Amino acid sequence: MLKLFLWLRYLSKRKIVFLSIAAVALSVSMLIVVASLFTGFINTFEDAAVIVVGDVLLQPPGAIPKYDLFIEELEKTAEIDSATACLNGYGLLHLDKGNVRAVQICGIEPSRRARVVGFDKFLLGQKDSGQPPSFRLADSSEQIGCFAGISVLCKPDEETDEYDYNAAKKMLGREVFLTTGTVTGQSSEGLSRADIKRKLIEVTIEDIVETGIYQFDNECIYLPIEKLSEILYPERNLPVAEQIHIKIAEGTDPAVALAVIIGVWRNFVEEQLNGNTDLLYGTAIETARQLQSRLIAAYERQMGILLLIFGIISFGVVLLVFCIFYMIVKLKQKDIAIMKSCGVSSGSVAFIFVGFGLVVGAVGSALGTVIGCIITRNVNTIENWIRIIFGLKLWRSSVYLFSRIPNEVNWLWVLWIVISAIAAAAIGTLVPAVVAAMTRPVEILRYE
Repeated sequence: MLKLFLWLRYLSKRKIVFLSIAAVALSVSMLIVVASLFTGFINTFEDAAVIVVGDVLLQPPGAIPKYDLFIEELEKTAEIDSATACLNGYGLLHLDKGNVRAVQICGIEPSRRARVVGFDKFLLGQKDSGQPPSFRLADSSEQIGCFAGISVLCKPDEETDEYDYNAAKKMLGREVFLTTGTVTGQSSEGLSRADIKRKLIEVTIEDIVETGIYQFDNECIYLPIEKLSEILYPERNLPVAEQIHIKIAEGTDPAVALAVIIGVWRNFVEEQLNGNTDLLYGTAIETARQLQSRLIAAYERQMGILLLIFGIISFGVVLLVFCIFYMIVKLKQKDIAIMKSCGVSSGSVAFIFVGFGLVVGAVGSALGTVIGCIITRNVNTIENWIRIIFGLKLWRSSVYLFSRIPNEVNWLWVLWIVISAIAAAAIGTLVPAVVAAMTRPVEILRYE
């Protein structure tokens, strides 16, 4: 009770202690915001890979015929939830006179893709339909339906970085032209003019895709894989794919799933593709995290360096706590001498100040955690107010890939930061506590 009484008395009588609490709170909130935003960006970057390719990407060196048989065999295994094929190409999209865009053409199976990567929730028109997504005109012999990335149709506003959804939706049902090419042969001296044939396709925009990842919203046009296969590989009798996107069954170890996929692929190549060695040994099979491993490792190193720098800056809190508590000890030597003369041990006196440092660290950390969480959760609102007040746009999807700043609090980092802050505050009181413990009552009280 004596220790608690003294802690409360020092808090009420020595207002300068609140300066150390404020310093701890400021440091904790700053580190929480930095750690949460950085880990949020890394997690969003990883999630973006899953949005694009699923949990696992199978990418051979050439086109895959009979891919539907391979997908059927994959989905028979307990480790694989679902899989879908993808065929890629490039072309020019003619939206209007003088409005031509370079685009990436993705041949997909929309209903299967929805099962693998949740593609249906990115479609502005069909996400609330309750039905599997589809190209409504895909079965027509005269017309081809397509999905277009939202930034292909309209650019985000320069000031707000937001899309004009009404303008984008006006494009629905519009017939546009897509120019691409196909290679029908190769001479011994390389590609010649006769080998490349231009293809002009008339397509109808049936839906708009907004994944929240600028790179794909700004480049991608989606067509039925069967139609794109006919255009790019006219010499083939059956549709082909260039990639297989795979979703792992819930609770399955990715390493186990990879082993299963490799086994199924080898059996498929040997049985259906005559043991093609290029496909057998040249195929890359990687998880979404493995695909992004080099970039993620670089981001994690940058986060570590940034936290180290802010941690060194925050070390000033230890010095501030030391100065404040050393001053308190010097000013309260009479109180310390009276306590020791009443039989209080040196260890108990030292613990009073170390414990007081722990209280300051705990209160400051709690306050800093609240502030840090509020800033992190509302970082997009704060960024918007900075734009309105100062005319400064800090976050652009075209630069940082994502349409919004990741704002999830990383509670594991919060725990470590709080523990470190409390420990730092206690360390700052060690020297003053030792000085207080060494106080000699006789020397202090002999003239009283």
